[in-house]
Amino acid sequence: MPEFLDLHGKTTKVLRALAETAMRRHGLHQGQDRLLAVLWERDGSTPGEIAAALHVTTPTVVKMATRMSAVGLLTRRRDERDSRLVRLWLTDEGRALREPVEAERRSLEEEVTADLTEAERRQLMIALAKIYKSGSDLL
Repeated sequence: MPEFLDLHGKTTKVLRALAETAMRRHGLHQGQDRLLAVLWERDGSTPGEIAAALHVTTPTVVKMATRMSAVGLLTRRRDERDSRLVRLWLTDEGRALREPVEAERRSLEEEVTADLTEAERRQLMIALAKIYKSGSDLL
């Protein structure tokens, strides 16, 4: 297996496991923090809009929203102008998670990059952005 792909795959698994553990402390499942982040910026988005922002499918967002609605983090309401559309709205509980979840994500990022210099962190972000763009273009 090519070295980059192998290391990237192992790194992704480790980071996902760490993020999953961190988010579970807040009662969230994998990816739900990212869905909340979209709603923190654009409350009332449709599942399709959220899916596009997260680069996932709409059914994935609908499944996450169902779970999150069941535990009181968001509600679903029909669009006032187009009743065919459903919009997702944060509850007070969903809004209250913003500060602790963002702090948890910052802390995790700082911990996993603690051995890097500030210049190395900047270079890593630049390199990852370029790899992401190249990969996206190939799709």
